[in-house]
Amino acid sequence: MDKDSQGLLDSSLMASGTASRSEDEESLAGQKRASSQALGTIPKRRSSSRFIKRKKFDDELVESSLAKSSTRAKGASGVELGRCSGSEPSSSEKKKGMGGSARFHVSKAPSTPVPPSPAPAPGLTKRVKKSKQPLQVTKDLGRWKPADDLLLINAVLQTNDLTSVHLGVKFSCRFTLREVQERWYALLYDPVISKLACQAMRQLHPEAIAAIQSKALFSKAEEQLLSKVGSTSQPTLETFQDLLHRHPDAFYLARTAKALQAHWQLMKQYYLLEDQTVQPLPKGDQVLNFSDAEDLIDDSKLKDMRDEVLEHELMVADRRQKREIRQLEQELHKWQVLVDSITGMSSPDFDNQTLAVLRGRMVRYLMRSREITLGRATKDNQIDVDLSLEGPAWKISRKQGVIKLKNNGDFFIANEGRRPIYIDGRPVLCGSKWRLSNNSVVEIASLRFVFLINQDLIALIRAEAAKITPQ
Repeated sequence: MDKDSQGLLDSSLMASGTASRSEDEESLAGQKRASSQALGTIPKRRSSSRFIKRKKFDDELVESSLAKSSTRAKGASGVELGRCSGSEPSSSEKKKGMGGSARFHVSKAPSTPVPPSPAPAPGLTKRVKKSKQPLQVTKDLGRWKPADDLLLINAVLQTNDLTSVHLGVKFSCRFTLREVQERWYALLYDPVISKLACQAMRQLHPEAIAAIQSKALFSKAEEQLLSKVGSTSQPTLETFQDLLHRHPDAFYLARTAKALQAHWQLMKQYYLLEDQTVQPLPKGDQVLNFSDAEDLIDDSKLKDMRDEVLEHELMVADRRQKREIRQLEQELHKWQVLVDSITGMSSPDFDNQTLAVLRGRMVRYLMRSREITLGRATKDNQIDVDLSLEGPAWKISRKQGVIKLKNNGDFFIANEGRRPIYIDGRPVLCGSKWRLSNNSVVEIASLRFVFLINQDLIALIRAEAAKITPQ
């Protein structure tokens, strides 16, 4: 044999030796797996889940993001293949994470190609989700409260009559007789509604349950026992408490002596006691109520009854008002001064009948006669110019002064009060007179006025006076 053939032989022997060794190792590993499976223990792979964080460069950030997206896509495909193969992960494998479980199922999946399952329609998935939800009766739960259900049950147990329950029980809503019947039959025969109603009633507060039980209707047996109490007697709470002790089985468990007394008084009011007799209905044309009276009334036969007292009072009031109007009409020519409120856009101070104006800060007094009186008006004393309209006049006399117009066209003021009157700063004492000119300032007890003269009208008066004097 030459050297080349010898080398080939040696390499073949070495390869067979390594193959035999690998076969021996695989057989040993298979024996170890079989023994571990027989003992029920699977050796776990030791791996560290810690991740050492360090700063990455820009190119590494891009590569890591691309790698994460690729691994997520592979993991999702692995999960789908594993689910199609029919193998389900164990509880220990679920805890390891989605990536490890996907790799495990891909390695165990058969090599035969599996056709992809068709994607379900979106409407189908929604329908499946809706079917998994528990059935809810929202309509009944919305209107019928747990308190209403408990009231209905207690009332039916007391009366055994749904019509009486509908008429006598006050629910949270106004239910019709048909609704009450349907609810009662639903509580009896519908398992879903009855289960939900029982759960809701168990969650009620004890105080709410006690309040509902106190409103339970009275049964016929209870009313029969209460009717035996005489109407002429005056029973006390002890009487009804003794009645409860003597008949504990007949009365409802939530009955109290006070409740029995109130119901007994109601029965007495409607003549339902044993010693009471119902009065027969009156015969004839006797009116029983207001509606019957309205039916009997004939509007055409109604007479307008006159009330003489009312007519007399109205006539007296009419006479009084007419008398006051007549007095005012008679006093029109006596009015010498008109009082007007002063505003920003006031009317002209003079007209054809105004001789002068005593103008203040709040009001103005128009002088339309040759003589006017100044002062403070009271109930007993009426004057021409009431200075209290301008401001505080409690220091002013009732008749403080008099302003007169002479024939020659001159105005004079005479002080007849206790306090002095200042004309342009000069005092005019009691019993004194002073001539008033145009734009004179008149001050009376800290109230200031400006005296304005109608020069045109005064000129006419002086002209007429001058014509009369020569004659």
